[in-house]
Amino acid sequence: MLEYIKTILLKVSFDKRLFEKELRKAFNVLVPEEIKQLKNWCYEKFSEMYLLILNRVFSKAQV
Repeated sequence: MLEYIKTILLKVSFDKRLFEKELRKAFNVLVPEEIKQLKNWCYEKFSEMYLLILNRVFSKAQV
């Protein structure tokens, strides 16, 4: 499931609202270990573009 979510995030990364929506949805289907992996991957891939969104979404997550 983690790889699927990564694919979705890459495809919607052109739109910040879609990106945030899909990122939030990921928390409903991933286990805590996968969320940690997703967090690391997201910061590697998208921190230049969506740092504020990443900080907002992952700060509310219980990771």
